Order: sequence, then C-alpha cells, then structure tokens
Amino acid sequence: MISVIVKNVVIEAKAVVRLVLGRADNVNLPPFEAGAHIDIKLPNGLLRQYSLCRLQCDPRYYEIAVLKDPQSRGGSAEVHNLKIGDKVEVSEPKNHFSLLKPKKNTLLIAGGIGVTPLITMAQTLHSLGTPFAFHYCAKSSETAAFVEALKLGPFSDKIVFHFSQELQSGRMDVEQVLGEHIRGTDLYICGPAEFITYVLTQARLLGWSEERLHREYFAAPVVAENVLEDTSFTVKIASSGKQFTVGEGQSISQVLEVNGIFIPVACESGVCGTCQTGVVEGNPEHRDVFLTDKEKAQGKLIMPCCSRAKTGSITLDL
Repeated sequence: MISVIVKNVVIEAKAVVRLVLGRADNVNLPPFEAGAHIDIKLPNGLLRQYSLCRLQCDPRYYEIAVLKDPQSRGGSAEVHNLKIGDKVEVSEPKNHFSLLKPKKNTLLIAGGIGVTPLITMAQTLHSLGTPFAFHYCAKSSETAAFVEALKLGPFSDKIVFHFSQELQSGRMDVEQVLGEHIRGTDLYICGPAEFITYVLTQARLLGWSEERLHREYFAAPVVAENVLEDTSFTVKIASSGKQFTVGEGQSISQVLEVNGIFIPVACESGVCGTCQTGVVEGNPEHRDVFLTDKEKAQGKLIMPCCSRAKTGSITLDL
C-alpha cells in the first residue's frame, strides 16, 4: 500500500465529494490507464475501491469521486468525513474495466456516479481521435457530478445528458441510443446494478454480441428474499488440507478469517473482484456480478465474499 494524504476536497455535486490524493513528499504516483481503480484503506480500517475519475495531468496525484450512500456500511460516509491533510493508504491502480479496443467506435453510458471511470475512457478516446458517444444519465443536474466540467471540456460535443427529473432533458431512450450503434461499436456501461442490467438486456434483444458488452457494477443487484437458499457446506484448503464448515448466513471469507486464513475483501458483495480465488475441486454457486458468464460456467474461480458451493464441499487454491 502507498501512504498518501488528502491534498484537496471538492464538492462536485449533491452528496458527491472529489478527493485529490498525493504523497506527503510529492513523489510521483504509479501511472494508470482508463477504467482503473484504487483500493483505499480508510481511517476506520475499512478497505474500499473507487474508480480514478481523471487521467493524470500531474503524476503526483490521484483523484476519486465518491457518492455518500444513504445505506453506507461505513465506506462512503468515512470518505465524506476526510479533510485536507488526513492520511490514508491506497493500492497501486488496478484495472478490471479497461478499454479493450481504444481505436474502435465506442458507446459510453453512465448511470449516476458510474460516470467516474467513463470520464477517463472519454479522455483516452478523445486523445486518440476515436469516434465515440457518451450518454450520462442521472436524476438531475444537481446530483450529477462533473456536469459543468464535461459541458466545457474538449469532448463536450460527444456527450448527451439525460436527467430523469428535468423536463427539458428526461430519461434516455435506451432502445434508440443502442439502435444507433448496433454495428461496429463496443459498449462500456457503469452505474447502478438495475440500470446496467436493463441496458444490457435491451442491447442483447437488439442483437448486440456479448463480446462487445462491457460493464462495471458499483453494487450487486438486489435479489428478492428467499430466492437464494443458504445451506452449509465444507470449504477445504488445497495447500494444507484443512477443512472448515461454512454455515447458513456465513460467507467463505468470514469463516476463513476466523480460522486465521486471510483473503483481501473490499465490497463484500461480489462486485469488485478483490477476493477472487481459484477453485481446485467442487462446483461454485456464483452470486457475484464480477465474473463473466463464461468464467462462471468454467467453475475455476469464486468470490468467497458472497458465493457458496453447490456441492457438499469445495476446495480452494489457497
């Protein structure tokens, strides 16, 4: 982890704060590419992931923008309490949401604070001269971060705002937007889980191929109560042969931690990929939104923070 301090705090929108982070000695931070995020260890001990919301114009700084979630489990609320000069620790940038073909026509769709990784993508596409369209959906201009900066930015002609609570704008016509870009375009979408699920469903119905659909969730979709049933199972450690029981209401990561086996966990809901672990034997019951359908079908990986076992036991590559 890299020790940094809060260099600046900026209110970007209602309930959205942007932090500028840098080393105390102002030494350059590791570089990153569009779509990257950092893990941040907060003063209260929580580990959270946030997208880097702007490419580095100055290599000494990272910038993140965080929405204060009314249902915060302590992460976003703690971020909003940070002040200039406060110390935190961050990881080197990681990227599970990179631009796979930065010279290919691209459609960017943001929902709310999901705009953060897409801004860096738009910056990259613009610098390369790649044709792209950028649709930004939010409730209102008051709650949408970076609106003024985007309106005045170098790719302002590429961006369309959709504010569902403002009559002059209104909701995005998903079918129309997707229909304009069916052929030869890659889609990158980030935002609330239900928003992403709806857009991707419409894209598939319109004929978009799966390999052109790229998404990053900030939270897992809400699952109706009683849809998923927890049953106990045994988790085995491949290197030592140790076995532990994962009971109802327990996660694999919780059981392992109690027994002295540490797996880094951030989101606790299968969104971020931090806890990704190999499966040696057994059939995972995937409850994450991080792995692709192909990866889930292969059954070689699992997210211990939320997923379970379909079989009576599962052996992890630990």
